[in-house]
Amino acid sequence: MESIENIQTELKKNLSEKRYLHSVGTMKMAKILANKYNVNENIAMLAGLAHDMAKEIPLEQAMEYIKQNKINIDEIEKQNTALLHAKIGAHMSKKYGFTEQMQNAIKYHTTGNPEMDELAKIIYVADKTEETRNYEEIEKIRELAMQNIDEAIIAILDHDIQKNINKKVLIHPDGVLLRNKLLLQLINNNIIF
Repeated sequence: MESIENIQTELKKNLSEKRYLHSVGTMKMAKILANKYNVNENIAMLAGLAHDMAKEIPLEQAMEYIKQNKINIDEIEKQNTALLHAKIGAHMSKKYGFTEQMQNAIKYHTTGNPEMDELAKIIYVADKTEETRNYEEIEKIRELAMQNIDEAIIAILDHDIQKNINKKVLIHPDGVLLRNKLLLQLINNNIIF
């Protein structure tokens, strides 16, 4: 598997400074969350660092990559092309020797997915709570992330779904399915937040 240093060098060349700093911030937060939730720290750091490696690929190039590599995208991803970088990045991460689990964590980091494991949850939350992020509920969500990662994911989804409703953009069903699954688990376990 590729080293953090080698991936950082490649990302520094291919990403804007802002996106690179976000990627490093996601890696740092992934390390903190991995320690909290007993997930391999190095694996979480690598996935966190690489999660946005395809974020700044021009749309025409992204569509060509999807076609050449036979990556399945749905109607919502065709309309909301900002989501495409997750699947492209997951595919590209194979070159680093990333496992299927790491690839899935990258693939699910934008929309969420009801099949997310602990690593995927960590990357999802790390992406939305890393040190360069700044939005109204950020401090509350950072606190939740250190108490119950599922509650943090629900709070992030609530925030993002409301934002997308206000912007009148399509909402990917994977996030809704994930929210409902986690909410049902919390209700069934009598965890009220």
